[in-house]
Amino acid sequence: MTDQLRRKLQEEINALEHELVYDLPKEIKRAAALGDLSENAEYHMAKQRQEFVKARVRQLGRRLADLSLTNMNNIPKDKIGLGSTVRVYDSTKNEEVEYKLVTSEESDVAAGKISTTSPIGRALLNKKVGEEATVITPSGKRELEILALTTIHDEAAEEKAGD
Repeated sequence: MTDQLRRKLQEEINALEHELVYDLPKEIKRAAALGDLSENAEYHMAKQRQEFVKARVRQLGRRLADLSLTNMNNIPKDKIGLGSTVRVYDSTKNEEVEYKLVTSEESDVAAGKISTTSPIGRALLNKKVGEEATVITPSGKRELEILALTTIHDEAAEEKAGD
């Protein structure tokens, strides 16, 4: 999972660096050739884009560095953690729901992928099967009972067995 994310982040960094080194300098030079820079909207837009791209590359670089520090040994083997797939009973909605806990970049609520930093993700972290988690949401409290758990370690073991 984290390898996929690393590749995705690196691809975005590579595309932005290409834009920063090749595309934006051409655009800035072309806009500057149009004349008076004080009233040149194209020039100012290109410069703003350049600053945005630089900031985004720095942000992605920091995130990539943070991911490289993720130690799989620190992710619990018997509790909910990053990469866990968990089935819960939501007593508030009277239904069973399955979530996969992922990083914020990978979250996709419609697909059941929730961030470990989301209210539900934070409430579920470090819980075991049979325990309950209370989620505080803008619409009130939700009680979730953990019914089943597959950790990232279980998934890795299943992948190895399948190879």
